[in-house]
Amino acid sequence: MNFIEEIARRRTFGIISHPDAGKTTLTEKLLLFGGAIQEAGAVKSHKIKKSATSDFMEIEKQRGISVSTSVLAFNYEGIKINILDTPGHKDFAEDTFRTLTAVDSVIVVIDVAKGVEEQTEKLVEVCRMREIPIIVFINKLDREGKDGFDLLDELEKKLNFKVCPLSFPIGMGYDFQGIYNLWEKNLMLFEEENKQKIANSIKINEINDPVLNDLIGKTAAKKLIEEVEIINEVYPDFSKEDYLKCKQQPVFFGSALNNFGVKELLNCFISIAPAPMDKISDERIIKPSEDKFSGFVFKIHANMDPKHRDRLAFIKIVSGIFKRNTPYFHVRLDKKFKFSSPNAFFAEKKEIVDESYPGDIVGVHDSGNFKIGDSFSEGEKVIFKGIPSFSPEHFRYINNLDPMKSKQLAKGIDQLMDEGVAQLFILEMNGRKIIGTVGALQFEVIQYRLEHEYGAKCSYENLNIYKACWVETDSKKNKEFIDFKKLKSKFIAKDKNQQLVFLSDSSFSLEMTKQKYPTLKFHYKSEF
Repeated sequence: MNFIEEIARRRTFGIISHPDAGKTTLTEKLLLFGGAIQEAGAVKSHKIKKSATSDFMEIEKQRGISVSTSVLAFNYEGIKINILDTPGHKDFAEDTFRTLTAVDSVIVVIDVAKGVEEQTEKLVEVCRMREIPIIVFINKLDREGKDGFDLLDELEKKLNFKVCPLSFPIGMGYDFQGIYNLWEKNLMLFEEENKQKIANSIKINEINDPVLNDLIGKTAAKKLIEEVEIINEVYPDFSKEDYLKCKQQPVFFGSALNNFGVKELLNCFISIAPAPMDKISDERIIKPSEDKFSGFVFKIHANMDPKHRDRLAFIKIVSGIFKRNTPYFHVRLDKKFKFSSPNAFFAEKKEIVDESYPGDIVGVHDSGNFKIGDSFSEGEKVIFKGIPSFSPEHFRYINNLDPMKSKQLAKGIDQLMDEGVAQLFILEMNGRKIIGTVGALQFEVIQYRLEHEYGAKCSYENLNIYKACWVETDSKKNKEFIDFKKLKSKFIAKDKNQQLVFLSDSSFSLEMTKQKYPTLKFHYKSEF
C-alpha cells in the first residue's frame, strides 16, 4: 500500500461528552467490533471486578471515571481507526481541550434522559472553534428518556447544530423495539434473550412496506412511518460536504451498553469521517501528504507502567512517515532525537512500530526533555498552533508530609506537571510551591498518584488566589516592571518554564494592577 493510500485509510477521532453519558462504554463496543478486545469490562459493576479497557490508571478503576485521555487503535473493514477516549469530568477539561488539537473529527455522546449538559456545550464550543466535524450519538435508549424530536430540538437550540438524523428509535425504555436506520434503509430489531438484547438487521425496501406491521406491530409501525415522514420533511438531507465543514451534524440513536446502534454508527463513520487533515503552523499550512515528517506532542503520561517508571510523550503525526531509529529535529531544544522503540497504543498495552503515518499517534519514551506542544520535524522550524496552558481556577500550597521522601515528591510533582495535569508556581519571595488546577478533583488525583506511583505523601493548604496571569514586558529594565516586582513581590511566582506569573487575589486587585502598570501585559494563557 503506498503512502497516499495509507493516509486515506486513517481516521483519528475523539469521543467527548458530559460525565456518565457512556463515552467509555461506547469506546469499548467500537473496539469489540474492531476485534481488538474479546469482551467488554463493566466499568461500574461490582460483580465483575474488571474496569473499562480505556481506563487503565488505578484511580480511574476505583472511581469509575476517566481522568486522562487514552489512545486506542484498531482496524475495521480495512480502515485504521485511532480513538482518543477523553475525560468527561469538567475537572479534567484541559486534558480534553488539548486532545482536541490531535483529532480530525469527534463523536459527541448524549444521554437520552439528561439531554445536552453543561460540559458538552463547552467541549462542542472548542470543536466549533477548531472547525472539527461532529457526529452525535444519543445513548441509553433502553432507558426511559426524552422524546427523539425533543432531543433533536435541544441539539439545535443549545449547541447551535444543524442536525440530520441518520437513524431513529422505535419506542424508548420499556417500549424500545429497535432502530430504523435511515442511512442504510434497514431495521434493527431487538429481542430479549438471557437479559441480553440480540440485534437482527432486516432490510426493508421502503418504510411503507406492509411487513413492518408484522415485525413491530401496527401501532408502532404507524408511528414510525409518521416520524420518518417528519424527518424527511423537516430535516435536511445528509451532505458530506456540510458535515466536513462543520455545518451539519449527523445524529444516531442507540445503546452502547446493549451494543445496538453502535455498528451502524461505525459503518457510517468510516465512510464519511475525514482522513487526516491539514494543520496550521506558525509559518504555513502543513499537508499530510508532504514527504517530510512533522508532528507535535499533545500529551505526556508519566508511569504508564508504574513498575518501570516510564514516561511517554504522545506524538500526533501531521505529515510524512515517522520511522523508528531515525533522528528527528526537536524545534524548541534545537537538537535531534532518535527513537528506538516508538509505541502504538491499545490503552496501556503497547507495541513497537517501525513506521507510522499521518493521523497516527505514537508514544515515545521521554527522560524529561519534552513538553506539551513541542514540535518535531526533519529540520524545518515548524511550530503548531493551539496548545496553550490555561489559567487555573483553584490554587493550593503543597506540603511534604514525609521529609525522607523529598526527592520522590519533587520528581513526582515535576513529572505530573509535565503531563499538564496541573500547573506549578513557585513563589519568588519564599520558594513555596503552589499547585494550580482547572478543577478541584485534580488535587485528589495528584495526591493519589504521588503516593501510589512515587511513594511520596503530601498535604494541601488553602490559598486565596483569584487568577494566575502571565506577565509580559518589553524590557526587564522597564521602570514600571521594576516597580511592579517590588510592590507585588508577595504575589509574584515563576511557572515551570521560568515565566513570570502574577497571582492576583481578587478581580479588583487585578484590574487596579492593570491600570497602574499600563505598559505591562497580563495574559490568561501561557501561549502569547
